Amino acid sequence: MSRATPQMRDFAGRLIAYEKGGPKSSEDKTPVAFHVCEKLRPHLATLAGKAGFRALLSRALAVASAEVPWLRAVQVEADGALGGWDDSNAQGNPEEMEEGCVLLVAQLLGLLVAFIGEDLTLRLVREAWPKLALNDLDSEDKNEKEN
Repeated sequence: MSRATPQMRDFAGRLIAYEKGGPKSSEDKTPVAFHVCEKLRPHLATLAGKAGFRALLSRALAVASAEVPWLRAVQVEADGALGGWDDSNAQGNPEEMEEGCVLLVAQLLGLLVAFIGEDLTLRLVREAWPKLALNDLDSEDKNEKEN
């Protein structure tokens, strides 16, 4: 099993932070990573099919759950949605929840880059989040160097 690279963790963290800032119900306790995966689902299903999306997400979940125990309660359902998180033990621990969210999204993005490349992965992310400024996976670092 491969660990998520710092680059993928950073990229996942930026997507999660952006998604946290969006509109959501105050009653919604669903982990933000699930919202990120859900936003990516239609774009990835168009590219890889529903079964392909489920396979990628299942693999990302399997690898991430080896590092973050609460993810072991989560499963990918037949429609590609993530379920079972409410049975996990992380609900009372925000740091564990955050780490699991970042790691899950980082693993999914890492798999995408491995299978379809950085350019196509970024294009899919831009389709899901058109207002998010992204030049590449390290856009924050390059922006700081340019200024």
